[in-house]
Amino acid sequence: MRHGNYEASDKSTAGTAITFLFIGLGAGALIALLFAPKAGEQLRRDLRRGYEDARDAVETFAEEARDRVEEVIEKGADWVESAREKAEPLRSAMRRK
Repeated sequence: MRHGNYEASDKSTAGTAITFLFIGLGAGALIALLFAPKAGEQLRRDLRRGYEDARDAVETFAEEARDRVEEVIEKGADWVESAREKAEPLRSAMRRK
């Protein structure tokens, strides 16, 4: 599907999601600093907590993505093995001719 000069894609990538996550976190942190000024020590503590929360979120996302990729690879290998077993009689019949 085309929209103007751009072609629409039905696929969403993990890289895009992570990029927007970091953009949102940065924008949120900047807005928080501008509208809620705090003492230096308290600000550093809040920033540290925000950083740790973001790091935990990225680690969780990476672990989930890794688990899904491993699951897909395992299912793909099972499917290939099943297809190979089903195709073996046909292959044997083709060799005899």
